[in-house]
Amino acid sequence: MNLNALDLNLVRVLDALLREKSVTRAGEQIGLSQPAVSAALNRLRHLLNDQLFVRRGNDMVPTPRAESLAEPVRAALREIERAFQPAKDFDPATLERTFTFMGADFFSMLLMPPFAARIAAMAPRVSLRFLDSARGDVSKLLQEDEIDAALERPLEVAEWVSSTPLFHSPFVIIAAKDNAAIRQAGIADGGVLPIELFCELPHVLRSIDGSMSGSTDEALERIGRKRRVSLALPRFQAVALAVAGGNHLAAVPRQFAVSAARSLPLALFESPLSIAVPEVRMYWHARHDDEAPHRWIREQVLDEIATLGFRDWDGAEKRQLSSPGVTRRMTGTQ
Repeated sequence: MNLNALDLNLVRVLDALLREKSVTRAGEQIGLSQPAVSAALNRLRHLLNDQLFVRRGNDMVPTPRAESLAEPVRAALREIERAFQPAKDFDPATLERTFTFMGADFFSMLLMPPFAARIAAMAPRVSLRFLDSARGDVSKLLQEDEIDAALERPLEVAEWVSSTPLFHSPFVIIAAKDNAAIRQAGIADGGVLPIELFCELPHVLRSIDGSMSGSTDEALERIGRKRRVSLALPRFQAVALAVAGGNHLAAVPRQFAVSAARSLPLALFESPLSIAVPEVRMYWHARHDDEAPHRWIREQVLDEIATLGFRDWDGAEKRQLSSPGVTRRMTGTQ
């Protein structure tokens, strides 16, 4: 038979007739008129080249061919109904899955440890994996299911990539605690570096592709200034180590600076110029928009960011740069 000529309504009619043995009662069961059921039966007879039902008094008796179809048709309809039923309530406690994220190293340092503890408490059989931003093109990795989500600054992505904002990412300037030029200039921790000194001292740049310029250079160009980037490194942590051990400056996410200053001899300063503040976003493949486990893990990322206060930054906190232990706020990537 030609399956292209068989639609689901015909299968439903056949199942109803096999159950009810009556055109009228079959129509009532599936919401069709008697003529519509009769027309469907005629189509079935033509498609299957069998009478399917013969009249005996007021009843319709199935032929052997119709009887042989009864259970397969019923089973097929059950499977179709099951496939289109709303998803059952999702229970993270029973989920067994590995979720892979990608982003800058300060996400792996500052977000992932508390996030992993959150997930372990809710879904003990879920595993988490975090890849560095240098891994590759976000759209390609999402398309190939290499990652579940990317935590990145605004990106040019394919139209099938969904995203949501996480937080804005202001920068702060870090320098070694004993930076002689800054101390000689009498700039206190948390103060604004003079533009002349900012441009005079060498800079370290976090760069995953090896480029020697970034958003800070764009801001300087707008006011007719330049800085000297003498070192480019692929990790924020490497930038912090280089700055702590030399006379360099670096513009880094504010929360990363606060965190790094807890363990390294770093001083934090305000920038003398306005550097564009990027909005960090979470990206994922749109095919997972309504998938319950994926939606759940995305919600947990947002909740953890809210718990840590990543979205918040006000003037009072800005004035606390000289006391790095007082805040857990996180900022964006460079």
